[in-house]
Amino acid sequence: MDKLMGMNKEHEVKRACFHDFWIETSDSGSHMCHFDSHGRLVVKVVNDSRPLVQKIVESFLNKFFPSGYPYSVNEGYLTYTQFRALQHFSSAALSVLSTQSVLFAAGLRPSPAQATAVSWILKDGMQHAGKIICSSMGARMDSEPKSWRIFADLLYDLGTGLEVLSPLCPQLFLEFAGLGNFAKGMAVVAARATRLPIYSSFAKEGNLSDLYAKGEAISTLFNVVGLGAGIQLASTVCSTMQGKLIVAPLLSALHLYSVLEEVRAAPVNTLNPQRTAMIVADFLKTGRVPTPADLRYREKLLFPDRVIEEAGSVIIGQPFRKVVKNPSKLEEWRALFPDEKYLIHRKIKHSEMMLENSASGEDALRGWLVAAFAADKALIGLSELDVLVAAHRKMEKVFPCFLSEVKARGWHTDQFLDGNGSRLLAMANSGTTYRYPLYRTLTPIRLPLLTSPALQICTTSRRCASPAPHS
Repeated sequence: MDKLMGMNKEHEVKRACFHDFWIETSDSGSHMCHFDSHGRLVVKVVNDSRPLVQKIVESFLNKFFPSGYPYSVNEGYLTYTQFRALQHFSSAALSVLSTQSVLFAAGLRPSPAQATAVSWILKDGMQHAGKIICSSMGARMDSEPKSWRIFADLLYDLGTGLEVLSPLCPQLFLEFAGLGNFAKGMAVVAARATRLPIYSSFAKEGNLSDLYAKGEAISTLFNVVGLGAGIQLASTVCSTMQGKLIVAPLLSALHLYSVLEEVRAAPVNTLNPQRTAMIVADFLKTGRVPTPADLRYREKLLFPDRVIEEAGSVIIGQPFRKVVKNPSKLEEWRALFPDEKYLIHRKIKHSEMMLENSASGEDALRGWLVAAFAADKALIGLSELDVLVAAHRKMEKVFPCFLSEVKARGWHTDQFLDGNGSRLLAMANSGTTYRYPLYRTLTPIRLPLLTSPALQICTTSRRCASPAPHS
């Protein structure tokens, strides 16, 4: 009896399972799958009752936007994509006009279609020299990808403009074409090098490859559309030089405006000098840390090296010989703060900071906070060293909370991208490598505004001792 009941229960479970179904979706459509009463898999195509317009829109999104959009990307991706499409459209149309002009200057009279085909050949030559020169500036592009992206398109339009103007000086055809391709070669390297940091800022679910692939698909699509528009313009309005001189500047203006709005929409979340200063300034003024999306429209893209007074007016990456002109300053700093990976020199209107080669984004944040606190007018009258000691102690009190908030707001603190600024390396002496080359014993320092005995620097403290050698 028990055996019979067990068989009936098993049959009921199987029968229940046979009625289960699931739906699989893909780019080609949706399929409903289930098992029939005999345990065989049955697959049916789910009829799509959506309106035709909705089908087209969703098909476009599937092909040109990352999977899971808009929930799989960070804020601003749609704005970035819209202006990126407009940028590629105007750039492609402008390239047709410039190529046609170059061939006119060379004595040819090509059709617009021929100009489009030959444009691929004219990218060689001087363009390679431009690529080689620009490739040496990769570290600067990591630090300021937005600024270099704008610079890349400015160079591209400069090169294109020289090509458009070449028929006016046919005797200088080689010079115009060479300089134009040289500028465009630099533009190609800068544009490609800054593409990945910008895409990375939108990645939200480890989907960087998907973002990159869909972004390039959009670029290709609108490049083709732009080439078609350029051919049409070259056949009509721009068939004369006067037409080119009117339309080309308009396309260039549209191109540069698009790339400006495109990069402004990107919430880059790495630390560089400008973003670090803005984070510190906001924290000191409001007590909160801004997100990458909060800062994206506040960044200065054309002149990013500005100093921010509220963050201590820090200038970073100066040569060591300019930061430390007196060896005793370095000795005093290293004796007081042997664990810090930055060096600060206070001046009247700004602070100069130099990082060690192994310094991370956290070290840069520590240094910026010290510089900002050192600029407090309440410390006027103290010696430079006393000011830095007071500022360092204040930094130590707020830094744990500040750092946790920085990370929680989405900033990457594992590295600091300062471009090609100078950094301090370890020094070697008599075959032994020391992290800090200069030390000396200090007498106790009493701070007028900080009278607690705990705030005195003792000569017997381990922090004042010479460091252990590192092999």
